[in-house]
Amino acid sequence: MSKRDYYEILEVSKSASADEIKKAYRKKAIKYHPDKNQGDKAAEEKFKEAAEAYEVLSSPEKRQRYDQFGHAGVGGAAGGGFGGGGMSMDDIFSHFGDIFGGGFGGFSGFGGFGGSSRGGRRVNKGSNLRVKVKLNLEEIANGAEKKIKVKKYVQCKSCGGNGAADSSSYSNCSTCHGTGQVTRISNTILGQMQTSSTCPTCGGDGKNITNKCAPCAGEGIVRDEEVISLNIPAGVEEGMQLSVSGKGNAARRGGVNGDLLVLIEEEKHPELVRDGNNLIYSLNISIPDAILGTPVEIPTVEGKVKVKIEPGTQPGKILRLRGKGLPEVNSYGRGDLLVQIQVFIPKNISKDDRKAIEKLQTSESFDPSNGGGESFFSRMKNMFE
Repeated sequence: MSKRDYYEILEVSKSASADEIKKAYRKKAIKYHPDKNQGDKAAEEKFKEAAEAYEVLSSPEKRQRYDQFGHAGVGGAAGGGFGGGGMSMDDIFSHFGDIFGGGFGGFSGFGGFGGSSRGGRRVNKGSNLRVKVKLNLEEIANGAEKKIKVKKYVQCKSCGGNGAADSSSYSNCSTCHGTGQVTRISNTILGQMQTSSTCPTCGGDGKNITNKCAPCAGEGIVRDEEVISLNIPAGVEEGMQLSVSGKGNAARRGGVNGDLLVLIEEEKHPELVRDGNNLIYSLNISIPDAILGTPVEIPTVEGKVKVKIEPGTQPGKILRLRGKGLPEVNSYGRGDLLVQIQVFIPKNISKDDRKAIEKLQTSESFDPSNGGGESFFSRMKNMFE
């Protein structure tokens, strides 16, 4: 199922400023916030959808890639294993709670809007990882599945990621009662003002550990290796960056994992040159073949194809093989293969060959005024004189 356009989700134009995008997201988030629409799954999905759109459009780099390549440019290719989609509530509140000033709580006008059991507990976020993946032209044309081994922080198996040596060593913070934040209400001339800040006792974790797990030293993560499968969509190009959600470093004490950012590198093809979605191939033919015509084999990303060189083909002519180029990312379009004809002019020839060419030069068929072989023989004359 294809994703909706991010600008359409936030109801802004493609030329919208960063401030306009932020205001549009804030409006959507308030409208569809789970605390305001308890039990409404449709509202919850719209809330997540708006957060995903804002996550992309609020980043100048991601927005540029999205404008150029669509969802595939930011990891949204269907079935590709990449994406900013699938955001959890913890992801959203961790990333964008600051838009509402101290989390989504304390915003007036919605009764219990700030009293969610979710509270304002800080959710740790693992750092992103960056890797480079080299692809040849055939893999770019067809899409590819790659397996890579990555050294990263993973969840500690001994404690399950909570950092405690055992269940008795783990408890909610008595100061913030597990929320990770403390809330203060003060009276002002404008009425009561509610402010939230990080709990000074637990540092925002919402829990206390009296006996730390030895393997991870209470952090809940350890250094290890992981083999990750990447499903890369067809049509990617040099410099494009894709994102695998949740495959970066694990977060300490059960937080949200970072993402794996995959930078695409292209391997040079021995015969074909890429120009956008088109491919270019230089075909060298002899003078007799250019004059008389000849069948030739042309390499493509799908194998060789036979092409007929017509009699009288001139140097520099371009043959277009439609649909033999590369596919467009996240689209049904496909480029062409452009065959550039180059006629080989020998620098050294035998006496017999020279006599034969001189005889042809006097032939009426090769008189330039009759549309003959000026492009061939003007070059030859310069070489031999």
